[in-house]
Amino acid sequence: MDKIERIVEPIKTPDDNRIENSLRPQRLDDFIGQEKLKNNLKVFIEAAKNRQEALDHCLFYAPPGLGKTTLSHIIAKEMGGNLRVTSGPVLERIGDLAAILTNLSEGDIFFIDEIHRINHFVEESLYPVMEDFELDIIIGQGPSAKTVKLPVPHFTLIGATTRAGLLSSPLRDRFGIIEHLDFYRIKDLTHIVERSASILNIAIDDTASKEIASRSRGTPRIVNRLLKRVRDFAEVKGGKVTLDIAKEALNALEVDSSGLDKMDRLILNVLIKKFGGGPVGIDTIAVAISEEPDTITDLYEPYLIQSGFIARTPRGRVVTELGYKHLGIELPKNFLKELF
Repeated sequence: MDKIERIVEPIKTPDDNRIENSLRPQRLDDFIGQEKLKNNLKVFIEAAKNRQEALDHCLFYAPPGLGKTTLSHIIAKEMGGNLRVTSGPVLERIGDLAAILTNLSEGDIFFIDEIHRINHFVEESLYPVMEDFELDIIIGQGPSAKTVKLPVPHFTLIGATTRAGLLSSPLRDRFGIIEHLDFYRIKDLTHIVERSASILNIAIDDTASKEIASRSRGTPRIVNRLLKRVRDFAEVKGGKVTLDIAKEALNALEVDSSGLDKMDRLILNVLIKKFGGGPVGIDTIAVAISEEPDTITDLYEPYLIQSGFIARTPRGRVVTELGYKHLGIELPKNFLKELF
């Protein structure tokens, strides 16, 4: 089955790059949500600046679209350093890492997205860099080969991952600051809609802002994407984004009141109608909807579980009472027995 382009897909698209750069907050005070993480970072950043040291290496883990990259930009601004951005799959050789590290200045921020996908040999070469700010490079081959320690300026490495469990313990243990980003509350997402609308010069009602926020799956990237599409409907139908226009636009995009799209509802329907609500193994679900198991576990399942529509059990995935109610399907008589 071809990959479905979903408007509620949290993975970044080229179109997202254009809008996110203009909407990205520049300071922690402008960053909405994640209060505990934000307050901790303020303390760590202020302490590092008072000591005139580089901030400890940071690891942010969370589903896509929750602000890991944005936080790296903010930390660079707050620390007054330059930001160098790359991703794990790009660092294929130690020479690729060396080329970046040798161009860093004191206090710079080096951001590696998808750090769990970094090459094993490159990862091991990062260990002395993170601990001692020295990069070991082997010059020559055979008996005449020798190791040269290349000094690296004191910098802050920020790693971002959606799969923290795939990080090796030696790499994870070398990060001084490890933080998890939670899905956002509707209240915070409503503020993000209002802020983005102001920057984009979109006239919007308070009720419409809340409606868009409630359907955005707790994810700022999705809320901004939905706002852009709702704006298109508003420009054609009157200019201002009202509650009625927001509902009409979101219904046309097949994003329901809980933020579920066509594929989410397909998964729930398959579990209920083909497998009696579960329990069902992930491989069986993947075959039933013609999708890869990793795609389901990485993209579809997290929000369905977090929102309480499905649950994981030792025997497989099951649809919860909330999932049945959302689809308007009557609960089976032996529902509690099947679930537990």
